[in-house]
Amino acid sequence: MSFLDQVPWSIAIIGALTLGLAPFFPEPHIWEKLKMLSRGTLVRPIDIFDLLLHSAPWALLIAKSVRAALMKSL
Repeated sequence: MSFLDQVPWSIAIIGALTLGLAPFFPEPHIWEKLKMLSRGTLVRPIDIFDLLLHSAPWALLIAKSVRAALMKSL
């Protein structure tokens, strides 16, 4: 878990807002892929890879937030 502690908050937030939302127009990839997932049309390998790539910064930010909350409660 020390990896999460070593990642600065600024890098995690900037990563989520840039890579996590890129491209910004016409709609963020993460939003497009989540809609595809909910409709059941996320079947092509490139779409699955896109979902994983664009959700990774968000997962890092969420994991870092949960870890910080748990450490604060101890």
